Order: sequence, then C-alpha cells, then structure tokens
Amino acid sequence: MERGKTGFRTVAEPHPTHLVEGGNLNETVTVDDLRRAVPEYCFTPSLFWSFFYLFRDLVYSGILLTALYQLLQTSAVQNSSLLYYLTVNVYGICQGIVWTGLWVIAHDCGHSGFSRWSVLNDSVGFMLHSCLLAPYFSWKSTHRRHHIYANHIEKDLNYVPPLRQSYADKIGQAVEVLEEIGQDAPVVLFLRILLQQTIGWNWYILTNITCPPTAVPKKGMSMWRHSHFDPQGALFYPSEWLSIVLSDLGCLAVIAGLYQLYLRFGSFETLFWVYIVPWTWVNHWIVMITYLHHTHPSMPKYTPESWNFLRGATATMDRDFGIIGTHFFHHISTDHVTHHLFSRIPHYYSPVASQAIIPLLGRHYHGRGDFNYQELQTAFSRCQWVEEDPGKDVAFGLRAAESLDDKDRKNTGLWYRGGRSPLPEYKMREAKSF
Repeated sequence: MERGKTGFRTVAEPHPTHLVEGGNLNETVTVDDLRRAVPEYCFTPSLFWSFFYLFRDLVYSGILLTALYQLLQTSAVQNSSLLYYLTVNVYGICQGIVWTGLWVIAHDCGHSGFSRWSVLNDSVGFMLHSCLLAPYFSWKSTHRRHHIYANHIEKDLNYVPPLRQSYADKIGQAVEVLEEIGQDAPVVLFLRILLQQTIGWNWYILTNITCPPTAVPKKGMSMWRHSHFDPQGALFYPSEWLSIVLSDLGCLAVIAGLYQLYLRFGSFETLFWVYIVPWTWVNHWIVMITYLHHTHPSMPKYTPESWNFLRGATATMDRDFGIIGTHFFHHISTDHVTHHLFSRIPHYYSPVASQAIIPLLGRHYHGRGDFNYQELQTAFSRCQWVEEDPGKDVAFGLRAAESLDDKDRKNTGLWYRGGRSPLPEYKMREAKSF
C-alpha cells in the first residue's frame, strides 16, 4: 500500500479511493477523510486492554472446563444419560463461543492490532490459532490479501461468486434461462447450509475454495496444492516458506498434545466433548461471520476497472448478534466495515471508530443486518452469482442516471442474483484435480 493525496491505495491499482467518480452525487469521501474523523488513540493498541481481554477469555474458558469436570463427577449426571448429554452439549456450545473470542484476538494479532510490536503480536496469535488448529502465518498471509483486494472479482480470496456463464456451467443450464431457475427446496437449503457450517472452514484451509484462480500467486497447480499447509503451494510466495512451515509445526504440536490428552483421558469420548465439539463450534462461527459479512443482495462486487480499496472495503455489512457479538466475539461482527477500512484498530476501539466513520459513508454503508439462520437462507438463495446491473449502479450511487447509456466501466458494480445451489465445491475454482 502507498499513501497518496486521496488516501491509501494499492500500488498496482491506479484508481483513486473515491466512492463515486463523477456524476452529481456528493459521496467523494476518501480514506484520509475517514481516518481524520477517527480519534487518534484508536490506532494505537493498548497492552493493558489487549491482555485484559485475552486473560478474561482464558478465565472464561477455565471456568467452563472446571464446571464441566465438577458436573461430570456428580452422581446425578453420572446416573442420567439425559443430564450427561445436556451437560456436555451446553459446555461445547459455551466453550465454542469463548474460543471464538480467542480466535478473534489471534486474528487481531495478525493485523498488528494487539500491540505495537510484531514479535508479540505473532507470538500471541501463533499460540492461540495453533491451539485451535488454525495455521496462523498461512492464514495471516491469505487474509491480508483478502483485505487488500476485498470484493475485487479477480483478486479477492474469499467468497468470490461466479459470473453468469460460470454459474450456468456449474448447474448445467443455458445462460439464457437462469432467470427461470427456481431456488432450493427448504430441506436442500438446510443441508447445504449445514454442510458449509460444519466443514466449510476446514475444507477452505485444505483446498482454498471460494477463491478465483486469478487471485493466487502460482497458477495451474492441483487442488491439493492450494492448501494453507503447503509451504510451496499455489497460495504463497517463496519468501513465505519458513512461516508456513512454522504454522504447520504449531498445528502438529497441538495435535500431538491432543493425542496425549486422549491417552490421559483413556477414552476418545472425553476428548471429543472437551475439545472437538467446541472446536467445531468455533469453525461454525468463523464461517458464519465471514460469509454473512461479505454476502448480501444489497452489496456489490467490483470489476477490475471499477474496484478501488475504499469501494471494496465498504462492500461489507455489519451484523448485530447481541451480547455474543459485542462481549464474546469482540465486535468482529458489529463493526466489520470499520475493520475492513482500518484493520489495525483494536477490537475494543472499533465501536468508537465506527461512530465516526459511518456518517461519512452515505449509501455505501449497508446498515446493520441480523446474524441468524434466516440471513444464511437469504445469502444462499439470493446470492449465487453476479452480473452487471446499471439500474442498481444508479440506485446505489455508483453512477448518475444520465450515464446509463454510456459504457461507464469505472463505475460498474457486479450484483448478486439468486438461483439454486450448484453441487458443493470440493476444490478451488478451475484447479486441476491432480
């Protein structure tokens, strides 16, 4: 990134960071305008508050583990299958929420939002993510590129939808009849959502699904060479080799530790309820957070000609999830727009920053959506593919109405269309099977 007169921009992209170019719309805010509106202290992490929230979440986790142990020793739980399964499931759900908060703190570390020292950031982030079997440095690398090119149809790495022809090929239909295609039956929709929410994160880490082939550094590799665990794979530059190996070693060390726990417990069932169930809940929440923030019928993707950093960063949606979103998930869902604009702002300052930023965004702030199953249904049924829609460009403020007859490539969005779900993705788009 470099800093110019209109704010921050990616060096490879010549476009300024205005939300709107031309037309009669008064929405020419720049990244610098937004940054000046945010109190300066928000950009400097506080060691006190960073460690406070880290220790608080660790205490929560310890309390839940202690409570589980004590309850499993009681005669009531030992003599009742109903109480036993109720206890371990409530523990798994609650621990999954707490561990998701720890996951978010590690994510802050990857953005240098935990402290001003990179060694401390990476040390804390590496330990936390490794404990949750997330390859810290690997995901830090691809996630950083997602932030740089958010909602770029060719360079973003997460939840990039297909265009009309590609979608038609995926469902085996002609492009001319896509508007006549119905949506999934409720039971099919439920099963597709269930599949994504249970194994979506793990399959993404292994194969980099939802990413276009144009976004990876090395082209033409097989599906298994798009893994976040492959230091010489398609996702990484040669200079990143050592950090990817370290990520792998961190995860392997935790797996070895889990095996020792299994031996100590004397049964896989105990390990399953103590670790695997809450870990699966963490993966569910992370997928749901990232999917809902970047997938909604009102939010555009951008062509290479129309994309710039500010447009891409604001094409996401804040989501309200009550006390779970604010207290346990550290505002990652309630202040996601701010996080994409200034990812180094620590989570505990993001509400203040959002209050300063949102009034300046105009129509490019998409409001606060809900965070629930109904929103997953909306995203799945109405956000299958994208194409140009000049009328939506005008309504959104990308271009003026009088420019509809012009091929205004610099102010063209790509808008979601509905349809039925293709077969589940099992590899990155266009990647070879072997």
